[in-house]
Amino acid sequence: MSTHRHFLLHKPYGYLCQFVSEDPREARKKRFLGELYAFPAGTMAIGRLDEESEGLLLLTTDGGVSERVRSKHIEKEYYAQVDGLITDAAVAQLQAGVEIGLRDVKYQTAPCTARQLTEAPALGPRSRPIRHERHGPTSWVSITLTEGKFRQVRKMTAAVGFPTLRLVRVRVGQVWLGDLPAGTVRELDAALLPG
Repeated sequence: MSTHRHFLLHKPYGYLCQFVSEDPREARKKRFLGELYAFPAGTMAIGRLDEESEGLLLLTTDGGVSERVRSKHIEKEYYAQVDGLITDAAVAQLQAGVEIGLRDVKYQTAPCTARQLTEAPALGPRSRPIRHERHGPTSWVSITLTEGKFRQVRKMTAAVGFPTLRLVRVRVGQVWLGDLPAGTVRELDAALLPG
C-alpha cells in the first residue's frame, strides 16, 4: 500500500495551477507548478487559483483528501487589495451575498464573512507591481467563503464597486499560509489537513 503525500505551496503570481501543458505554445508562454518543486507522480492541486492570484494552494496524491477539502464545509479565506477605500456599506453587501455573472448566468453568492483589514497584510512584494500610488488609494478586505465559483472574489468586490487589484488566499480550513515565501513548498502531515 502506497503512502499518500500532501503539500502546502505559496503559489506565486503568474503561475497556472497545473504541472505541464500539452499545448507547445502555452508551454513556452506560461509558468507551471512543476517548475517550482519536484512533486511526485499523481499529485493534484486541491482547488485552483487563477494565474493572477497568489497564496495558499494545497496539493495531494490522495483524491479522497482533495474531495473533502473542496467541500462546502471547509472555509477558504482570501485577502483582496481593492481599488479605492472600501466602505462599511460595501463590506455589508459582501457579507450578505451579491449577484455575480457566471458564464452568462446570474448567480447570488452565499452569505460570507467579510471585514476590512485596518492595515496591509505582510505578504511581501508581488513579482509584478500592482500599480503606481498616483492612481489613487487602495485598501484590503478579508473574505471567507465556503463556495468557490470561477473568479468569485474578484467578481464580488467588483459588484460592490471595488475591483480587486491583488488576491491572496491565506487560509484553507485550519491551514494558514503564514510567512511561507512565494514559490516555497512545505510537506504536510495528513492530520493537519482540513476535513
